[in-house]
Amino acid sequence: MSLIDAILEACRLRFRPILMTSIAFIAGVTPLALSSGAGAQSRHAIGTGVMGGMIAATLLAVFLVPVFFVVMRKIFPGHARNIATADLHSEESKHE
Repeated sequence: MSLIDAILEACRLRFRPILMTSIAFIAGVTPLALSSGAGAQSRHAIGTGVMGGMIAATLLAVFLVPVFFVVMRKIFPGHARNIATADLHSEESKHE
């Protein structure tokens, strides 16, 4: 499997959990952003800041983290891992 194929598969697997977690957090902070009454201005400021930060972090995580991973792997390729060789070594160690 190529690097790009692996990245795309990882993105497909992790997209839903990232969005679900982010949406749950944003929904939890919504009462702060929409608060009223005594001390509402401070809660409103905290709520909008946290909500905006979470939206920005979610967008960065979804779109830029895979790109940064590909760029880092191109700059620092490391060692290519061969699954067949790794499986062969693990079976040899079981027989010992």
